[in-house]
Amino acid sequence: MKVLIVKVSALGDVVHALPVLAWLKSAEPGMEIDWLVEESFAPLLDGHPLVRRVHRLRTRAWRRDGPGAGIRGTLDAAGRLRREAYDVVLDLQGNSKSALFTLLTGASRRFGFDRNGVREWPNLLATNRKVTLGAEDHHITDRSLAIARKAFPAGTQSPAAGPLPIDGQTRSVVEQLLNERGLTGKTLIVLHYGTTWNTKLWPLDLWQELAEKLCDLEGCQPILTWGSEEERTAVASIHAASGGRAAIWPRGSLMELAALLEQVDLVIGGDTGPIHIAAAVGTPTVSLFRVTDAGRNGPRGENHIRLQAPLDCSPCLKKACDRDEECGRSIGVDEVLLAAVTLLGERS
Repeated sequence: MKVLIVKVSALGDVVHALPVLAWLKSAEPGMEIDWLVEESFAPLLDGHPLVRRVHRLRTRAWRRDGPGAGIRGTLDAAGRLRREAYDVVLDLQGNSKSALFTLLTGASRRFGFDRNGVREWPNLLATNRKVTLGAEDHHITDRSLAIARKAFPAGTQSPAAGPLPIDGQTRSVVEQLLNERGLTGKTLIVLHYGTTWNTKLWPLDLWQELAEKLCDLEGCQPILTWGSEEERTAVASIHAASGGRAAIWPRGSLMELAALLEQVDLVIGGDTGPIHIAAAVGTPTVSLFRVTDAGRNGPRGENHIRLQAPLDCSPCLKKACDRDEECGRSIGVDEVLLAAVTLLGERS
């Protein structure tokens, strides 16, 4: 049995879909599972013990190089997928882009969401097995698992997150960096400021205050991670506010970030990829949700505390809002600090 998972983006959504792998393998241990994903997120799946082959899409490069590059890239990807002769395709994305590649596989059984579940209606044209979501499928991971369960009902394993194994070489690189920076032997707390939407951000001055208070806790060492130059500037200001005590982590590969998140004691951040990676590698998290729904997107389980903005309009899914400042400040520093201390106490 050859199965293709189509979940191309974004980083957090790809991580949320990882439990599907365990379900499929528990349904049929000999199943060969491939995954179609955007190139920038492929490192999460390269070498994964439950994935046979990772097919990369380079849509960003195609857009940069013009329409001809997009056509050539699409045809090349379609040819590679069709030659695999997949028995089943699981379209976990539900939009027009995933629909195109799902249809081009030529697989006889193509599972996807029904009209109420798709993100874009053209996706309905690509699938011939529609899955209806129930109230129990509210969380984004359960949405993906609903399709996997419909296609392979004999499965038995559905972890809340992951698995996301880290290879030994990458783990060693991160361990060496921690040693070189004198960060071993301490309670390590990653603070990840950045997110993809401005309305998901927690105010910078609150991050500064949080970092300073965490540094004052005996044995605690905040580590500041970043993914863009804009985030790097923000992280530098948090570092300065802590009196230089909060360490700035160098930007490395995606899997080096995952290895760091695996080795620390706690991760604090908004609704962003690193929070979901932390949950997938088994690290406790405190996550801050404003315009998105903690019940739908947040890490699940006793090792995770999700803080939702208390405004009556949250979650609103807006990328711009007149109440942005009020919303950001509705989650207080002391509330985040209490959640962090609670999880650290349980961990110790």
